[in-house]
Amino acid sequence: MEIRYHDVVIVGAGLAGLRAAVELAGKHDVAVLSKLHPLRSHSGAAQGGVSAALGNAEEDSPLWHAYDTIKGSDYLADQYAVEVMCNDAPRAIIELEHLGVPFSRFDSGHIAQRPFGGHTRNFGEAPVRRTCYAADRTGHVCLHTLYEQALKQKVRFYDEFQVLDLCMSGDAVNGVVAVELKSRALVTFHARAVMFATGGYGKAWKTTSNAFANTGDGLGIVMRNGIPLEDMEFVQFHPTGLYQLGILITEAARGEGGILRNGSGERFMERYAPTIKDLAPRDIVSRSIYRELMEGRGAGPGKDHVLLDLTELSHEKIAEKLPEIESFAKIYLGVDPSESPIPVLPTCHYAMGGIPTDVNGRVTRDAGGTEVQGFWAAGEVACVSVHGANRLGSNSLLDLIVFGRRAGKDIAGFLKKSQGPLPLEADTSTRVRDLIDGLLGRNGGETVAEVRTALQRLMMDKVSVFRNEEGLAEAVRELRELRERAREVRVLDATMSFNSELLEAIELQYMVDYSATVAAAALKRRESRGAHSRDDYPRRDDENHLEHSLCFLEEDGSVTVSEKAVDLSLAASDPRFVPKERKY
Repeated sequence: MEIRYHDVVIVGAGLAGLRAAVELAGKHDVAVLSKLHPLRSHSGAAQGGVSAALGNAEEDSPLWHAYDTIKGSDYLADQYAVEVMCNDAPRAIIELEHLGVPFSRFDSGHIAQRPFGGHTRNFGEAPVRRTCYAADRTGHVCLHTLYEQALKQKVRFYDEFQVLDLCMSGDAVNGVVAVELKSRALVTFHARAVMFATGGYGKAWKTTSNAFANTGDGLGIVMRNGIPLEDMEFVQFHPTGLYQLGILITEAARGEGGILRNGSGERFMERYAPTIKDLAPRDIVSRSIYRELMEGRGAGPGKDHVLLDLTELSHEKIAEKLPEIESFAKIYLGVDPSESPIPVLPTCHYAMGGIPTDVNGRVTRDAGGTEVQGFWAAGEVACVSVHGANRLGSNSLLDLIVFGRRAGKDIAGFLKKSQGPLPLEADTSTRVRDLIDGLLGRNGGETVAEVRTALQRLMMDKVSVFRNEEGLAEAVRELRELRERAREVRVLDATMSFNSELLEAIELQYMVDYSATVAAAALKRRESRGAHSRDDYPRRDDENHLEHSLCFLEEDGSVTVSEKAVDLSLAASDPRFVPKERKY
């Protein structure tokens, strides 16, 4: 098998991976692997903006930003990590501007800022304009800018190479095994440092805003190498996905003045969050929408959705500030948002959990923070835990930029001390070859689509916005069965070039494995916190559950859930950061 060497191998070409690559380029030999072209990475779908307490629109402060982030996380975020992110945010935005990101601007020439859900001034007093944006294409322009910078710095890109396993030397990581989609050839990438920036895993749910590529491969790979996943029970449903499609309608639509209405035309968020109404955190708005539907106040013939009303905005303002939203509504639903409300429903959007890391992106393997030598992660695949139980809108792009850069800096420091790569094991690809041969050599079995549909329906029905003991216990049992079904699927396509059926069969196995951690951790957490809402345990329980979960995959496919302490360092000196009831 071909072996290629680079100082650093970064898996994933979204904003976190590209920001790390730009930080390392020119000083080290950097390779970026992606199973699709970098400009198709899901970071480009981010619409609304990136948060930073610049104070261009009104008075603001990183401390207020940190308070909102911790409060929005339902106090499960690690407070030092939040402090690092919010303090670095203004610098990160100015740096992006200098790199070439074309932010929207006020007439004064300053970067424009708008309100977003959960962001307030003076410790919750009122909404604040904190989110920097480029119309409703913020992720798109950031992705293009960093890709151009990476090309300028001679980063080596391996497009359409799908990573299937880690190379391990003892407990350390020293490379990855990937398959080239064009030829189906296996290639080992030998490296001194490996970074995962493989994104989220929303495709395990039936209705999602995530791209088709968001199958959570990075999570499945690390679990199979003995590394745990953290806080997997916390999966965010964005309140406003296009009805029946799940395509995202950015929170910026409400930041610009959009109003959520039920079937009677009532602005129902006044009932659930009287202070900040439609700009409450996403977990609260999503649950409020479902509550309206459950109590018979939905819109349409089936009373099965609500309406996002932008008709108070002029056509000119929508075209200027929300051009993609206008296009989506017209193309997919035949609705002109300046004339009629848009039918919406919550859609699986973002994963707060992932691979545990410290603030420098170093992957850890236990509750004590033991580092996995040679391995970093950043972005949605990682859990540095700045989002805790619920992420505030526009904090995701900030997470990617801040911790992608920090990981890059830390890798550079590691490389200065590292003498060379750890030697590869005798045959690094044995497990991957056995997996592929097993799938291609089977005549019977279900199709990938059949098992994947069963998985997505199960996760949507039993492990979504509202959860309970009975449903979660059933999900855990059914996921054990689905794991066996996924291992026995048949792959009819035996071609060598772009065999998508084979790769989807492998992705499906990863999807079932990490879905099992979501269900197991949700079953064990007998409380409601952030995006994790239990009908049978409606209250938050700080006495028993103010802790992170760590999920380990056992050889028999079962999941072991243990605990990890939450960092409450800011609360130790400032009572405003002590966990308390979350009111809006």
